[in-house]
Amino acid sequence: MFYLDLFRALQREDVRYLVVGGLAVNLYGVQRATMDVDLMLAFDSENVSRFIRAARGLGLTPVAPVALESFADEQTRADWFEQKRMIVLALRSADPAAPTLDVLVRPRLSFDEAWSRRVEKAFEGLVVRLASVDDLIRLKEATGRQRDRSDIEALERARRLVDDGED
Repeated sequence: MFYLDLFRALQREDVRYLVVGGLAVNLYGVQRATMDVDLMLAFDSENVSRFIRAARGLGLTPVAPVALESFADEQTRADWFEQKRMIVLALRSADPAAPTLDVLVRPRLSFDEAWSRRVEKAFEGLVVRLASVDDLIRLKEATGRQRDRSDIEALERARRLVDDGED
């Protein structure tokens, strides 16, 4: 299964990542259809190299006509964002049924700060690292998309249920 293979590869390569987007919303218990996996990465060179090794090991290739290795270059990522309005680097598997992996090119949050607030969930012997609900909401607020507004409302309801249960 793509998801487990992805998280195994990230764990094996010791990649510092956070799951954001629809999958993170699902993992917080909100039912929502999603066709991709969105990740936020630490952009230090060693971490990006580990991520590229993990992606290569899974046979993932960029949807855009760019070399995967070019993602390691900070200036290239800046150019993609500023000149091409590229928000994510989309990667796909050779399996057409597998979801797309979208990696944020320039997140609106500091990775280190978000990392300090991460939530870790255990699945099938793996630790999956999620952006906190608050950080996920901040990322979604920045998009202005209706789908993200709906996700924010659902996440806020889920958070209230958890908070009410702690009393």
